[in-house]
Amino acid sequence: MYQTLTNRLKNISEKGFSSLLKNSLTGLEKESLRVNREGHISQEPHPNALGSALKNAWITTDYSESLLELITPPCERAHKSLDFLLDVETFVYQHLDNELLWTTSMPCVIRGEADITIADYGSSNAGKMKSVYRQGLAERYGKMMQVIAGVHFNYSVAIEFWPAFQEIENQQDKDPQDFINERYMGMTRNIQRYGWIIPYLFGTSPAICKSFISGMAKPETMKVFNEFTCYEPFGTSLRMGDIGYTNRKEDELGIKANYNSLEQYISSLRCAINTPNEKYQKIGLKDGDKYLQLNTNILQIENEYYSSVRPKQILNGFEKPTDALEQRGIQYVELRSVDINAFHPAGLTHKQLYFLELFMLFCLLQDSPEITSEEAKEIDYNQSLVAHQGRKPNLKLKQTGDSIKLTSWANELFDEMLGVAKILNSVHSETCYINALESQRELLLFPDKTPSAKVLSDIMNRDGSYYQFAKRKSEEHRDYFLARELDPKINNEMELMALESLKQQAQLEADDTLDFDTFLKRYFNNEL
Repeated sequence: MYQTLTNRLKNISEKGFSSLLKNSLTGLEKESLRVNREGHISQEPHPNALGSALKNAWITTDYSESLLELITPPCERAHKSLDFLLDVETFVYQHLDNELLWTTSMPCVIRGEADITIADYGSSNAGKMKSVYRQGLAERYGKMMQVIAGVHFNYSVAIEFWPAFQEIENQQDKDPQDFINERYMGMTRNIQRYGWIIPYLFGTSPAICKSFISGMAKPETMKVFNEFTCYEPFGTSLRMGDIGYTNRKEDELGIKANYNSLEQYISSLRCAINTPNEKYQKIGLKDGDKYLQLNTNILQIENEYYSSVRPKQILNGFEKPTDALEQRGIQYVELRSVDINAFHPAGLTHKQLYFLELFMLFCLLQDSPEITSEEAKEIDYNQSLVAHQGRKPNLKLKQTGDSIKLTSWANELFDEMLGVAKILNSVHSETCYINALESQRELLLFPDKTPSAKVLSDIMNRDGSYYQFAKRKSEEHRDYFLARELDPKINNEMELMALESLKQQAQLEADDTLDFDTFLKRYFNNEL
C-alpha cells in the first residue's frame, strides 16, 4: 500500500532532491468570534481601527460581522506563519474595545439567530455581493453553522521541487502545470482518505453549549452534562461532525465534488452552480428590492460547497475560483479541518504545525488512486465517526470494504510518515519534524492526552460547563495578548495596512458605475 511512497522518498534522497523542498510555503487563516465580556456575540460593527474587512489582507471577517478572520501571508517556514498570526492577533486585541476573542471553535450563549449579524462590506458592488452571498447561506442553512470557527492550513510545495518530481516519475514530457495539478489533486484525495486523523489529534470541540442546538435534535450518542452543556463522551471535533460543517444538504441533492482530476472537480462545482433548485427557488431571489441570495441554484458560488480540503488558485479581480483553477492551475492546497486549540493563544502549537506540514507532504507523495463512490461513503463515515466517537476504545473505521481499528491504521500512517519527517528534518537541519510526529503518536497510546479529552476533563472537573471553560481560556488569552509587546515596525505596518484598506474600499465605492443587478449578471456571465 505504501510502496510508491517508499520508492519516491528513496529517489528524492538518493538523487539529492531533498533540498529542493526547502522553499515550500505555509499560511494560516484563523477565525475567532468577537464576544462581549459575558460571552454573547458582539453586536458592535467591525472595529474601524482594524481597517476594511473587504480590503485588509490580514484582518477580515468571515460570515458574520463579529466573526474575525486573521490571515497570514505565505511563509517559508510553518513557525513563521504562526509568529505572524500571533502578531496579527496582538494588534487586534490592542485595538478592541472591551471585547474578547472566543478561543474555541464552537460558540456559546447564542440568543437566537437575531444575535448573528451578517457581515457588512460596504456599498460597493463587490461588498454587496459578499453580503448577499452570506444572506443566501442564512436563508438556505440558517445562521448557526456560520459562526463556527476554525483554522485553515495552506500549503504549497516549493516551485523548485516540481521538475525534480517529474524526473522521478519519468514524466518530463508532460506539461509542468498539468503534472502539478495531477499531484495536488492526488494530495487532496489523500487528505480526504486519511483526514480522519486530524480531528482525532487536533479536535478540541467534544462539547457544546445547549444554545447551539436549540430547536435541533441532538445526536443519539450525545450526552447532557448539565443544563448548559452537551457533550460526546468520546468526541473529538463536533465542528467536523453532523452538527457542524458538512455537505449533507448538497449530498441530498445529488451534488458531490469530484476530486479525481482538476477537470472533474471544476465540472462538478460548475454543475452545482448552474443547476436550479426547486427548494431555493421557493425562497426567491429577492424580497422586493432586497436580494435574498445570489441565485436559486444548488450552489450560489464555489465557496458554498463545504469540504475539509480545497485546491486553490489566487484570484484576479472578480475572477471565479473555478475559472482561476482552469486557467492557471492549482497554486496551493487548503486544509480546513483544524479546530482552534483552546490551550494555546495562537490556536495552534509549533508541533502541531510541523505535523500538518509533514502530513501534507505525505499526502502528496503517497500513492493516490481515484476515489470511488464506495470510498467516498467510507470517507464521510470515518470523518463523522471520529468526530463523534474518535476516542472510543477499539473504534473501527472503514477501509476499502473492510474494518480496521483506528489505532492500527493511525500507527500504520505514522510509520510511513516517519520517512517524510526524516527528509524534512534533513532539509532544515532540525529535529522538529520527527519530534512532532512522536508527540502526536503519543496521543494514540494515551487518548486522555488528546486536546478533546483535556477539554472534557476541564469542563467536568474544573469549570462546570463548556461556556465557563471557553470563557476562562478566552480571558487567559486576552491577558496574554494585551501583555505582549508588538515590535513597533510590525505595528506600523499593520496600522498602514488598515488605513490603506479603508482608502481602497472608499475608492472602490466611488468608482462603481454599474447597478448591482447588472454587476451580478456580468459576474455570472464572466463579463467583469
